[in-house]
Amino acid sequence: MSPESEELAERIRGLIGHKPGVIEKRMFGGFAFMLNGNMVAGSMSTGEILLRADPSRLDEILSLPGAAPMKMGERTMTGFYTVDYDAIANDDDLKTWVDRSWAYVKAMPPKAEKPSAKKAVAKKAPAKKVARKAR
Repeated sequence: MSPESEELAERIRGLIGHKPGVIEKRMFGGFAFMLNGNMVAGSMSTGEILLRADPSRLDEILSLPGAAPMKMGERTMTGFYTVDYDAIANDDDLKTWVDRSWAYVKAMPPKAEKPSAKKAVAKKAPAKKVARKAR
């Protein structure tokens, strides 16, 4: 985890970390802040912030200074975008970006909790008893 990611996570935590339903998860070389299982914001290892948006409004948001589509390799992630450090250096600007994402995610239905890998181990069917002939 980079110092930039740690510092940004601390700033995000101060804005939404105390709100009901918010949890933190390590993700993308930083921290993701989830509301009812849906990502609101994430601190990237580069110091950028990862945010959510209604896909129908994404073009409008991407026209704002500092915003860029979220890419994983060659794939553009629908409904996600990043904002560079210069556009969130000021705490008021960071709050504006996080509030925009919060408003969208707050309206989303909660995600069902996925079982952890440890809990997801399938139970084995009991072995069938085979009757043996008496000799």
